[in-house]
Amino acid sequence: MRLILVRHGETASNVRMVLDSVPPGPPLTDAGRAQAAALAEQLAGEPVTAVYASTAVRARQTAEPVAAAHGLDVRVVEGVHEIFCGDLEGRHDREAYGIFTATVKRWAEGELDVPLPGGESGRQVLDRYLAAVAGITAGRREGETVVLVSHGASLRLGALALAGNVTPALAEAGLLPNTGRVVLDRVGDGWRCASWTGVDVVGG
Repeated sequence: MRLILVRHGETASNVRMVLDSVPPGPPLTDAGRAQAAALAEQLAGEPVTAVYASTAVRARQTAEPVAAAHGLDVRVVEGVHEIFCGDLEGRHDREAYGIFTATVKRWAEGELDVPLPGGESGRQVLDRYLAAVAGITAGRREGETVVLVSHGASLRLGALALAGNVTPALAEAGLLPNTGRVVLDRVGDGWRCASWTGVDVVGG
């Protein structure tokens, strides 16, 4: 089976570069709704059998056109929301972003028990994210494609943990634009990344 992980469309917080992690969060901007419509067109030819979204409004709004294009409903799933920023929530200054990115980099390199100030550790993020992915992909058959609309930082960390051919360098450098996609294919009991924001990924 194939799992397509999608970052949500643009929000006002994205435009202002605000660390905004707590659901339900802001809705999509007009540009974000256009991105969601374009995403639905791009995925129209895929054999999509289920569309999931996090509990955030922006994720559900991004998923809705994709689901509608395949005659499906969006299934909201717990556990795939954005990394909880704790004391950094609502900030958009350089210091806050530096702390956030440095901490996520440490997680990608294996230091999963380091928490954000007042927020989650990498291990806490992965525990919830991977459990959610296991739940939505259990029992799926060969040839099925599942779309999960999630969030940039948690998505990248989850993909790094899931796919053997995703390196820390790719997860750290491969920042996802709004509606950017990571495509994973199930191989045996594991996953292999086929593409990252449209670029083929080798190895694994």
